[in-house]
Amino acid sequence: MLKYNKSNISNAKALRKNMTPWERKLWYDFLKDYSVRFQRQKAIDDYIVDFYCAKARLVIELDGGGHYFEEQQIKDTKRAEILKKHNLTILRFCNLDIDNNFYNVCQVIDDKVKVLMK
Repeated sequence: MLKYNKSNISNAKALRKNMTPWERKLWYDFLKDYSVRFQRQKAIDDYIVDFYCAKARLVIELDGGGHYFEEQQIKDTKRAEILKKHNLTILRFCNLDIDNNFYNVCQVIDDKVKVLMK
């Protein structure tokens, strides 16, 4: 089991109730009924990841426009380094990918899960 900051649990619950439109689309149109269990807004270490599959040790992050500013990119890099220390694989998609290439996003996720579970 991955360690997590217990103070993040209430925030994770709030984020589950207030998902972005892109998170909702990915969750309800693909991940919720995916053959391998995913969790949404999962507390891991000092962070809350958008989606997590324990069996594949896969994190999926959806990035809005704020992730393209230098300050946020530095934070995202640090976060990724810490998550990778837990032997997690991270897939990042921008919200435009969900809007314009949803099928391909789902295919990339499915392919990655299959590779990681071999």
